[in-house]
This record gives sequence, structure tokens and C-alpha cells, in this order.
Amino acid sequence: MTQNLMANSSPNRPNQPAAGGSNKRAEWAAWLVIALAIAAVVILIVTTMTPSSAGDAGLPRERQAQQQNDRSVVPTGEVVELDVEVEGMAFVPNSVEIAAGDSLKITFTNTGDQVHDLKIGNDETGRVNPGDTAVLETAPLGESIQGYCTIVGHHSQGMVFDVAVTGTVTGTATGNAAGNAAGEHNHEAVTGDNPHVTVPSMAELGTQREGFKAFDASLKPALSTTVHEYTWVATEEKREVAPGIEQVQWLFNGQAPGPTLRGTIGDTFRITLRNEGTMGHSLDFHAGEISPDQAMATIQPGEEVVYEFTARRAGIWMYHCATMPMSLHIANGMAGAVIIDPPADSELALADVDAEYAMIASEIFLGESEVGADPQRVANGEFDLMAFNYYPSQYALEPLQAKVGDTIRMWIMNVGPDEPLSFHVVGEVFDTVFTEGAYTVRDTAETGSQALSLLPAQGGFVEMTFDEPGTYTFVNHVMTRAEKGQSGSIVVVK
Repeated sequence: MTQNLMANSSPNRPNQPAAGGSNKRAEWAAWLVIALAIAAVVILIVTTMTPSSAGDAGLPRERQAQQQNDRSVVPTGEVVELDVEVEGMAFVPNSVEIAAGDSLKITFTNTGDQVHDLKIGNDETGRVNPGDTAVLETAPLGESIQGYCTIVGHHSQGMVFDVAVTGTVTGTATGNAAGNAAGEHNHEAVTGDNPHVTVPSMAELGTQREGFKAFDASLKPALSTTVHEYTWVATEEKREVAPGIEQVQWLFNGQAPGPTLRGTIGDTFRITLRNEGTMGHSLDFHAGEISPDQAMATIQPGEEVVYEFTARRAGIWMYHCATMPMSLHIANGMAGAVIIDPPADSELALADVDAEYAMIASEIFLGESEVGADPQRVANGEFDLMAFNYYPSQYALEPLQAKVGDTIRMWIMNVGPDEPLSFHVVGEVFDTVFTEGAYTVRDTAETGSQALSLLPAQGGFVEMTFDEPGTYTFVNHVMTRAEKGQSGSIVVVK
């Protein structure tokens, strides 16, 4: 364009006026056109480099949020004050509307039963114990934003606080970005691969590796004592949860599953739980028939609670952390089993066997190493692997052992938190099956059972006798679950 204009100003152009004044006016007009053209080019470049609100719409959300946050906010000097409390797993109220440039002053009283906090952008209350109050004051806000509780799992359970800022572009990108930084991942439609780790394949789950030690599934007989008293410590520790993958687990007494308790009808169990973690934890024994108000209360770090019950009914019973979100506490390892034997002279009396094992069935949810099971994936039911005793395929790597002619009893507890179990042993038929309070098959050679089906929080046991040597694989016969690690082996020798 500039070259054409300059060509048009050439003195060799035909029909150009010869008069001196006309030539100067023509030359001046040409230079004016050139200047305007240059200005247009500059404006075009600036417009391209500086996105408008329309241009923002075509950018990724993270980039939009960054550009919006970089824009200056003109303070109005107005401070909007608000009292916020907690009901269940929600802030009340859970939203506020302010004008662009206003600040917020929130008096936050934790009226819940566990530790919470509130974070809005870069401003936060810090952790607030039940019954306590803290004040959060924000800088002037120029964009809508979503606050949240930073305690792991609370965000995904709905503990969010929306700040709608009028007179500007609205959205919750800032709040989402802050949530991601704190480990609360807002996957709008999480599908397919885990965004945090490479999930081990079936082949990798079954690959032998030096130094591996499986969780001891062997079960000892009930003690002769009638009072079983234990002190458990709740902690949060980083451990290997699958081949090559370490992440934080939440534990009772440093293990997942928690300790298996065993006793007889009429026995008393007294468990003192001491919380040495960083968040609230609790206990819920399904075998206990007591009021949950005190015994199952969530205790904060540094506190302890005593859970005492008398066992009145035989069977295998689940226990778990009952602090919300329960699914996340169970997924992170806080679950186990209590086995109550019937009296020896009862119609339900257990037969003599050569060995007993306890298998706790669960899903495995992977996440960031320092966080543990991803809270949103747990909330969505998007498990990565399956396991017995909280580690996938470990009894394929280190099989159980038996001899020809042995009868073994396998106690099975499905702690979930979500998936069903159909327990089957390849090459065997169960001659005894007990589930949820009753024998469905009992010490018979004329019939038998091929699978023990358990929904989450259901349990039972199976018995089988091995007639031939070989490797007998036990699986969840929901086969895609077995292929994700809910399988193992029993090696039988002569």
C-alpha cells in the first residue's frame, strides 16, 4: 500500500499538474495518506496483540483467567460485610453479589462438626475449628470468582462460595485456578486416562519385582479374652498403592486395610482412636449397635475418641471412617473388618479348617502423590484399579499357599466404596458359603456355590477343599474388575 502511494507521488506520472502550488498540495496530501496508512497498521497490530472481550472467548479458560486477572481493578472503597456459617458440607449463605471494585469482609463461623476453611482467590481464613470464628478480607475484586474449602475432598462435596461481580466479565476461572493449585481438581468431564499418573496395565500389575511384600492376609483364631482393647492412631502417610505409584493414604494404625479384629458373640471391643493426621477422622463399626452421636463423632487433629461396643451377632462386619466425604476416606484406606465367631455350640458354629484368610475388596483411586486419591474422581466413581487388601494383584505376585486335602476358609468383606464383588475361585466349587447372616450352602458334596456376591458393606465367607495340586486363581468375576487388579492365586502342593 505504501509502495503504491509512493508510486502515485512520482513526478513521472502522466497528467500530473505542472503548477508549483498544485504540486505542493498534491505532495502534502500524499504524505498525509501515508501517515494515515501507517497509523492504521499500528492500530491493527495493537488490536491483534491486545485481546478484546470477544477475543478472550476464543482463548483457553486458563489464559482468559490470566488476562482478566492482569487487568487493573479500580477500587470503589466499598466493603461488603457478610456472616457465613456451615451446614453439613455447605456454606450458608453460599454466594454474594458485589459491584466491581468492592471488597469483601466475611466473618466465617464454623458451625459444622469438623475443621473447615474458606479461600477466595489469594485470601483465606486458615483452618477454623468447629465453633470458632475467623475473618476473611479480600482485596477489591474485578471479576467473579468461586471460593471454596481447601480441606481435601470438601470442595468436591460442594463446599463452594460464589462471588458474583457485576459490571465486568463474569466467570469462576480464578476460583478454579486457585482450586487446582490447592489440589482440588475441577475436571468438568473427566473421562479416559487419569490426568495425574499413568495407570499400570494388567501386565504391569502382574510383573514380579524385587523386594515386594504382600499384605499378610492370614487370619488368627479369636483370642480367649472377652474384652478386646486397642489404641489406634489415625495418620496420613505416603505409601506405594500400585506398582511404581506412591501417594498419600489415610490409615488406621499405619495400614490399609485397617487391623482385622476378631472375637466371639458377647465380647466387648473398646477402641481408642487418636488423631495424629491433619484433618478430621472418625470410626463407624457396623458390628456395634450403639448411638452414633458420640462414638462416631469426627475428632480433630490431636483429639481422641473411645468407641466401645459388645458384639451380639456373628459374621464379618465392615468398619470405616465416617467423616465426610466417607467415600474419600474409604478410598484412601480407612476401612477394615471385624469378625465375630458364633459360639461353638451354636447352630452357626464354624467348622474346623486348615487355614483362614481375610480379603478386603476395594477400588483404587489414583491422584497426585501429595494428595492421594483424587477427590473429584472419587466423587464421580472413576476408579483406576481394583484390589484385595488395598493393593492390586498382590496375591498374584505372592500367592497364598495350601496342600492337597486342605480346607481353607476365606472371609470376604467388600468395602467399596462403590463397586460390587462376585468372588470366584477358578477350578474350585465352594462347599460352604455364609453371607450376611446365613449359610446358603453348608458342608455338602452334592451341590455347591460358584460365586459369593457382595455389594459394598456386605461380607461373608467361603470354604473349599483342594483335591489336586495346581494354581487356583481367585477373582472378582465382574471380569473387567479382575483385570484391573482384583485377583490373586492359591498355590496348592502335594
